[in-house]
Amino acid sequence: MALREAVRDICDRFDDDYWSNLDDTHTFPHEFSKAISDGGWLGIAMPEEYGGAGLGVTDAAIMMQTIGNSAGVFAACSTVHINIFGLHSIVKHGSEAQKRDWLPKVISGETRACFGVTEPDAGLDTSKIKTRAVLRGDHYVVHGQKIWTSTAQQAEKIVLLARTTPIEECAKPTDGLSLFFADKDPRWVTVTEIPKMGRHAVNSNQTFIDGLEIPIEHRIGEEGQGFRYILDSLNPERVLNAAEVLGIGRRALDKATNYANERVVFGRKIGKNQSIQHPLAECWSELYAAELMTLHAAELYDSGQACGAQANAAKYLAADAGFHACDRAIRTHGGMGYAREYHVERYFREMVACQLAPVSREMILNYISERELGLPKSY
Repeated sequence: MALREAVRDICDRFDDDYWSNLDDTHTFPHEFSKAISDGGWLGIAMPEEYGGAGLGVTDAAIMMQTIGNSAGVFAACSTVHINIFGLHSIVKHGSEAQKRDWLPKVISGETRACFGVTEPDAGLDTSKIKTRAVLRGDHYVVHGQKIWTSTAQQAEKIVLLARTTPIEECAKPTDGLSLFFADKDPRWVTVTEIPKMGRHAVNSNQTFIDGLEIPIEHRIGEEGQGFRYILDSLNPERVLNAAEVLGIGRRALDKATNYANERVVFGRKIGKNQSIQHPLAECWSELYAAELMTLHAAELYDSGQACGAQANAAKYLAADAGFHACDRAIRTHGGMGYAREYHVERYFREMVACQLAPVSREMILNYISERELGLPKSY
């Protein structure tokens, strides 16, 4: 389709050597980011009246799968990912003035945002976050810490979840959390990079907030409703992450297949051996099945139907299928799969994160067990 071809044309300008160099030097892909924004793709799912394309999650998933299938794999996806899902809370709950002021700048690439929700001591238990925003007249004063804030070194803005009412004063633990679109003012916000296994071209960080003042008009929606607002982004995020992982897995599978058709050992191409063929065929089948679930979840979301289980299952299936494909790509290459020259080791290092974030496979299984099978809550 035209969408896929247009995005692929941009991605193809940036080859494996480009991304490997950025990975080695821990350099952010500014050129790639600009090419995507210049092409108008940052606003693919944003409303047309603010400069977006007004398309659905299905179209966004096709776009992100195409980016994942490029040489940049997960690093390339992470460069643009938050624009697709992270600002949905503003689209859905922001005031008209906020949308007019913020969204066009994000869509054009003039403003970059990062996402500040996760904290070191809270993890997936978002109700236990400790970052505190206290109202002082016409502004909030924020103190706290966030972790795994991707692109925080490049971002001017942060979508920030903070507690505005102490948890002991709330009827439910998820009450009393508020969402802000705040300036990441370096006077009050310190960013420290987290050394990690892969995706070195896109930084992950700890973010320390000490006295940041946020005007009350930069709060998204009502005070105390922030947890419900971020839930609006979870299903499309699951779908888009699944699509990205499918793209990565397919790229790894293609690399493995090409190598198997070329590598000769004991006088014959290794692709003739069923010990090579069968695992690659299994990877193809797993990726295809996960893609069908991903597209089904996207279709449900775009049609306004419940899709929590399907979106979570898509992420679960895609992460496993993608991991298997990257692992098998290294094994197919043998010793050279461990070498940077063939790039599959970089794909594998980046794929590991996709099994852990934005939600672990175990938490997905908990969700499906409880919501779809009617089993008691286990945590």
